[in-house]
Amino acid sequence: MEPNTGITFDDVAGVDEAKQDFEEIVEFLKTPEKFSALGAKIPKGVLLTGPPGTGKTLLAKAIAGEAGVPFFSLSGSEFIEMFVGVGASRVRDLFHKAKANSPCLVFIDEIDAVGRIRGTGLGGGNDEREQTLNQILTEMDGFAGNTGVLVIAATNRPEILDAALVRPGRFDRQVCLVNPQAGHINRTRTGLGITYILT
Repeated sequence: MEPNTGITFDDVAGVDEAKQDFEEIVEFLKTPEKFSALGAKIPKGVLLTGPPGTGKTLLAKAIAGEAGVPFFSLSGSEFIEMFVGVGASRVRDLFHKAKANSPCLVFIDEIDAVGRIRGTGLGGGNDEREQTLNQILTEMDGFAGNTGVLVIAATNRPEILDAALVRPGRFDRQVCLVNPQAGHINRTRTGLGITYILT
C-alpha cells in the first residue's frame, strides 16, 4: 500500500480525455459520504485498456494521488501461484485491507493474467487462475458502490477477458488509452524533472 502516490494529473501528459473521465471519480474518492447522501452511484470498477506504454499504471496512481487516498497495487500474475487457493487468499487479503483503509483505490495490473475467458487456459494452473478470478468477482459483488473502494484494472488485451468481469456492477466502465500520434512528445514529470518520451 502506498499512503500517497505523490503523483497527480499534472504529472500525466497526453491523456487529457481520460483524465476528464476520472474527475467525478476523484471527487467521489475525496468525499464518498457526499455522494452517498445524494444517492449517487459510482462504478465499483473501471477497466483501463490500451497498448503497453500508454500510461495506464501512471494514470491509476495519479487518480489516487489527485484524490489523496491510499493506493493498493498488484499485478494479475502475482495472484497466480503453484498451489491452488493461494491466489484467492491473496485477493481476499487485498480487499480486506482496502475496505479497512477506505476511501482508497485498488489497482490490478495485467488483469488478463487471471481474467481470461474461463476454460481457455492450458495446464494445471487453470484451476488456480479460475479460483482467483472467482474470488475477485465475489469480492466486487460483496461491497456496495459507495463504500469508498474503487477498483481499477488494466489490460492491453480486453478481448480475452471473461464476460463476467465486465458485467454491470463490476468493471462496467472502460477507458481506452491510445498511443500519442506519431511524432508527438509525451511529457511526464518525474521526481528528477520532466521525462520526454517520443512515440
